[in-house]
Amino acid sequence: MSDEKAVALTVLSKTVWSDNLFSFTTTRPDGFRFEAGQFARLGMNPSQLVANQGKAICDERIFRAYSIASSPYDEHLEFFSVVVPDGAFTSQLQHLQVGDPLYLNPEPFGFLTLSRYQEPSPNDLWLLATGTGLAPFLSMLGDLDTWQNYTDIVLAYSARTETELAYVDKIKALHEQFANLIDNPARLHFVPIITRQAVEGCLHHRIPALIDSNQLQTHIGLTLNPATSHVMLCGNPQMVDDTKETLKNQGLTMNRRGVGNIAVENYW
Repeated sequence: MSDEKAVALTVLSKTVWSDNLFSFTTTRPDGFRFEAGQFARLGMNPSQLVANQGKAICDERIFRAYSIASSPYDEHLEFFSVVVPDGAFTSQLQHLQVGDPLYLNPEPFGFLTLSRYQEPSPNDLWLLATGTGLAPFLSMLGDLDTWQNYTDIVLAYSARTETELAYVDKIKALHEQFANLIDNPARLHFVPIITRQAVEGCLHHRIPALIDSNQLQTHIGLTLNPATSHVMLCGNPQMVDDTKETLKNQGLTMNRRGVGNIAVENYW
């Protein structure tokens, strides 16, 4: 995972969603290709990584892994980030401005991709995310193949508060966009979840609890089926671990060598 051949990017835009969440877009280098669901390694110069005392944190670039939120076909790259107050990288990354430089390892990483599934065949796709774990699923929803290959897509997206529930308008826009491009597009079941507030139109409990109680499945009118379901998990490691066990208790299996239901990304 060498970062020695990193190429320069320029920040094009920045969106602040809440006190601890922001997203940004950058230029996309010629020849950089990735599959929806993969992540990239982004770097910052030592001069950008400055401690409270005004001194550089390190003498060389620091790189961190970020899932790509943009479609594989977009002209730009987009990333979704949480602010880690004491983090050497994200605590500085939050101060990005349009025109600032970043660096990209030109090799994409990761296997949280729909192409990993060989059995079962595509039918119902369950995308289960917390926080910035939404990013790879946004990329998948920006890919025409996703809407063509599945009958139903469930996007269950959990945040602590309503202000932290990002990209809601974009999710709805993607659904409308692809519904107009395909004769029989997948049906999207978007399920926003707020765990620390009671918000009208949103479920309230953690994702594994909603699955275990069958509340999520009842809410959308679908069942998790070992013979048909593809389930992807991304986000808080505790959510991922707890949900994996809940799904296994319902007869679903980890996807290994292309066979099985459950796929996760382990770059945390």
